[in-house]
Amino acid sequence: MQEILEFFRHIIDPNWILAQPFAFWILLFIIFAETGLFVGFFLPGDSLLFITGLHLAEYPMKAIDNVEVGVVAVTVTVIIAGILGNMVGYWFGVKAGPSLFKKKDTFFFKQKHLHAAKEFYEKRGAGMIVLARFLPIIRTFAPIVAGIVQMDSKKFVFYNVLGCIGWVVSMVMGGYFLGQAFPWLRNHLEIIVIGLVVITTTPVIIGYLKTRTKVNSSTEAEA
Repeated sequence: MQEILEFFRHIIDPNWILAQPFAFWILLFIIFAETGLFVGFFLPGDSLLFITGLHLAEYPMKAIDNVEVGVVAVTVTVIIAGILGNMVGYWFGVKAGPSLFKKKDTFFFKQKHLHAAKEFYEKRGAGMIVLARFLPIIRTFAPIVAGIVQMDSKKFVFYNVLGCIGWVVSMVMGGYFLGQAFPWLRNHLEIIVIGLVVITTTPVIIGYLKTRTKVNSSTEAEA
């Protein structure tokens, strides 16, 4: 049990990840998993990408046979991993969707909520696919929900690619250029990680609280 807890403690620590011999491949897997697999929602996508940029400002990463990989190659391959991750999430949602649309209402599941989500994705879902890239947890489930509500596949692919490029380039290159301009930032990685977590999770918390307030208001109005 202690070994499992230790593993999870390490896998959410960007500094530990980048210190591993296979850091490049761990990075690609984490971005793939966080953007398309249910189990990846807790992984440190934002902070890992930013700190990867800081790291690349001083040292190249090592890939197969210790081949050095620079910032451009890392950015491109991470973008591909993120796009593929979202495609897997969307595919899973597409496969799970038909059964949900046939599912009868229960205490926890209402068809009207599913149809409301489908309507939302038809009207504004494209923007959500891009925005979700910058929001922890939400970026894991957004492509799955898009598949469940049968969002147009061509539209999804386009905004999936657009959102992933914007997210990865802004995070990796942001860390890279700041690392070149302010090398001393590498001595304060813990503060950077905490700051990124606060910045990226605050919108999620605010959105949740607003949604909860609306639900409570609707419940009180119906009562």
